[in-house]
Amino acid sequence: MDQHADNSPAQILEHTASILGCSVTDEKLAIHLDQGDEFRHLRDEFHVPKMKYLPSVDLTLVKAEDDCVYLSGNSLGLQPKKMRAHIDDELDKWAKVGVHGHFAGAFPWALADECIVELMADLVGAKKEETALMNGLTVNLHLLLLSFYKPTSSRHKILMEAKAFPSDQYAVESQIRLQGLDPKESMLLLSPVEGEKTLRAEDILSTIEKEGDSIAVIMFSGVQYYTGQLFDMASITKAGHAKGCFVGFDLAHAVGNVELYLHDWNVDFACWCNYKYMNSGAGALAGAYIHEKHRFTVKPTLLGWWSHDFKTRFEMDNEIDLSPGVNGFRISNPPILLVRSLQASLEIFNQTDKKALRRKSVLLTGYLESLIKLCHSKVPDNPQKPYVTIITPSNIEERGCQLSLVFSSPTNLIFKELMKRGVVCDMRKPDTLRVAPVPLYNSFYDVYKFIKALGESFKAEI
Repeated sequence: MDQHADNSPAQILEHTASILGCSVTDEKLAIHLDQGDEFRHLRDEFHVPKMKYLPSVDLTLVKAEDDCVYLSGNSLGLQPKKMRAHIDDELDKWAKVGVHGHFAGAFPWALADECIVELMADLVGAKKEETALMNGLTVNLHLLLLSFYKPTSSRHKILMEAKAFPSDQYAVESQIRLQGLDPKESMLLLSPVEGEKTLRAEDILSTIEKEGDSIAVIMFSGVQYYTGQLFDMASITKAGHAKGCFVGFDLAHAVGNVELYLHDWNVDFACWCNYKYMNSGAGALAGAYIHEKHRFTVKPTLLGWWSHDFKTRFEMDNEIDLSPGVNGFRISNPPILLVRSLQASLEIFNQTDKKALRRKSVLLTGYLESLIKLCHSKVPDNPQKPYVTIITPSNIEERGCQLSLVFSSPTNLIFKELMKRGVVCDMRKPDTLRVAPVPLYNSFYDVYKFIKALGESFKAEI
């Protein structure tokens, strides 16, 4: 793949296709791009479901033994092949040594999370001591807000995007009520301009400038789950700090998807799940981050025995020796099977370079965008022809790998036809299909097959 920083994905694709003597829509281009993919071997690190196992597939339309077209890593990542061996290791250790497993072996259970936290920290652009693996995402969001959200009569609002993931909004509403306040007064929701689907960066910053003196916490997504919009976290953080606000992010759809530099961006806090782009299994162990500048000043509101410093934790004197920073926010001992599941994925990421992985992602998603526009965009001269509208920003700096699609035909019917053809993607009500070609394991040929299946699905519905 010959990529240049000044070239858009569309220009790269057109240039490559012209060298091959074909069009961008030609199968030959997909095959060529996969041959030049430096990460193509990583697909072999994952289990890709076969067509025959999918519940809605029509085996008269596909080959039973073929891999499905899995484009749902934004909902649940594929299973790393090494995960089973890692889990079996711990089951064997438990069977053989029982309670001694807490302090024996390469992964002593009492320190298991700390054995892999550095790999996680590297991925989010943080220091090891700023990062913790614990709980689930929304639990971590609650724990962080309990300490960072300290409203006053003049500064009591939490700013977030309207239509954030429901769990985030529920958490924020309940935190506001916990302080005796009314979410209608203290929750500031930012919506797109009428007629638009995504937020304008300048509107986010101008809202912070205008309302900042009344905002206690800015709590945005890193990548918006529904639209796929990537927010400028560095600029939001800088603007928030200029107005005296704490700034935090839910990185559920950002971690493992886009480049993150939480420490350098000076982000105050963040949390994320690890079962989407991080491929660690449903309900996987989640992550949390607190910048080192808050190491001794922002303390946990709720404590548990894992909040206690490890050196004196087992003296059992019932006097808390609080671990500084985010480690003090840990409450319970880490679940070893979930730690080892996450390890399997982190080891794969450790074989990559996140800048190079991002370059592939930009081209892979750009390829998807180009094929949609070339094959399934609106044709003014043929109003009867079904078409696709992409609501995710076209600017590559404002998106990760996900494209959110809206159809001229009923989306639920297109979704059913795609499932019959072994396409695994994600529909979100009321009318949006989320498609995520994940650079770690998806191929350009996956995207080509998706576009082909989409064309067949349209014909089936005409």
